[in-house]
Parts: sequence; C-alpha cells; structure tokens
Amino acid sequence: MLKPDRALIFKDLFNIHQNHHNLPWQPFREGIDIYRLYGDGTGASAALLRYQKGASVPRHNHSGFEHIFVLSGEQSDRNGTHVAGTLVINPPETSHSVTSESGCIVLAIWEKPVVMQVDV
Repeated sequence: MLKPDRALIFKDLFNIHQNHHNLPWQPFREGIDIYRLYGDGTGASAALLRYQKGASVPRHNHSGFEHIFVLSGEQSDRNGTHVAGTLVINPPETSHSVTSESGCIVLAIWEKPVVMQVDV
C-alpha cells in the first residue's frame, strides 16, 4: 500500500498476470482478492482486484466516479464484456453488477465509496 513518504511504482503492469503471486493479496469477496494501493474504501481509493474464474460482484451503486482498467482476462457488466486494455468509467449515481467468466485482474479507482444494494 502507498506510504505517505514514498511513491508506489508498478513497472510492466500489463504483464501483471505473470507476477501477480508476488503481491500481498487479501480476500475481498468470494472468488475475488484485493491489493489496496491507497484508501480503505471509505473515501477515495484505488486497488488491484483479482477475479477467479466465475467470480462476481453483486449490484452496487457508485456515489462518485469509478474507473476500471482491465489488465488481464475479461470482465462483464451491463455495458458488455471488457477485455484487457479496456478502460471503463462509471459515472456517479450509476449501478451495475460485474462478473468474470475466465478470471481477470483490474485496476479500480473509486472517487467515493461504493454502496452495495440490498435486496428487499
């Protein structure tokens, strides 16, 4: 995680699938691991997310911008399937769910916290 007194630098991020095992991933959701770059999810945050095959995130709301850059594999949402090299920007006040049939690693940057929807 980013420390206040030094930069966090990732070289060759497009080849993260080759050395992702070297990062200290933490469990995030079933089938998804997280490596936080900065923030704890209560404000502006950035992280790498590693989806296992078939993993998904249920419908959630964005109160601020969300930037998703697919680094390896693919993930799908209401806008289609996004392969490595795709940048998806979800604007504030939108919601979606996410799945990854084959697994993927993405860079996620959130302006504000994400709010999970509760089914009633």
